[in-house]
Amino acid sequence: MRSGALRVGAAAAAALVLAGCVTTEVARFQPKGQQEAIVRDGQPALVSKRTKTVALIRPASRGLQPGARPVYVVGVLNATGTPITLRASDITVEQLIDGEPAHSLKVYSYEDLVREEQTRQVVAAILVGVAAGANAAAASRSGYYTNTSQVYSRYGTATVVTSGYSPTANAIAQANASYQNAQMIDAAVARGQANLANLERDVIKDNTMMPGEWYGGQVVFDPPQTTTGNQKAYRITINVGGERHEVDVSQEAPART
Repeated sequence: MRSGALRVGAAAAAALVLAGCVTTEVARFQPKGQQEAIVRDGQPALVSKRTKTVALIRPASRGLQPGARPVYVVGVLNATGTPITLRASDITVEQLIDGEPAHSLKVYSYEDLVREEQTRQVVAAILVGVAAGANAAAASRSGYYTNTSQVYSRYGTATVVTSGYSPTANAIAQANASYQNAQMIDAAVARGQANLANLERDVIKDNTMMPGEWYGGQVVFDPPQTTTGNQKAYRITINVGGERHEVDVSQEAPART
């Protein structure tokens, strides 16, 4: 018993150590002229001010997953008296090495993300169909039974095999399988619809801003590479209204306390 307890304790300790190794990363903004690093709802953010426009940017979540696509929320204010159009294609991201642009990181448009979600839904539908088919096939075989028993008599021992079929058990199994398959399919459809609705609501798109109007949404781009130490540096550029907002970001593990 003691050795078993020790094994369980060691496994739990190892799990805690591994869990401690998995951490999110944080964004640190490097403000330049006419820019100010601020905090919004406990998260780092940056305000960039130009003559005609103001840009506000922050991470979409409290932590950035290492190796995953970063997601930022970008908001732009039209500070002029005339309409200004913000185009999603005018938001670009570049990897920085030693403070200089090295190469571009793909920024995913709303249409890109919708196509990816639709592809994911096709794959999910195939997997759900396979699972539903297997479930139905297993249910169709229910109700059949085989029993093996030993019969003892004065003449010796004999093995008797009896088999049969229960239509009631088969009907119950098939009804359960149909219900489970319907639930599985409905859940997959609901997830797909919710994901598309979230993209429609959250991802930034082309938009004309009226005077004094804010507009914004999520910007998703390819994960940056690690350069100096464990740091990843990149520049998010927002071109709008003939003005250019360059936001330099370093993405790194949070400082240990």
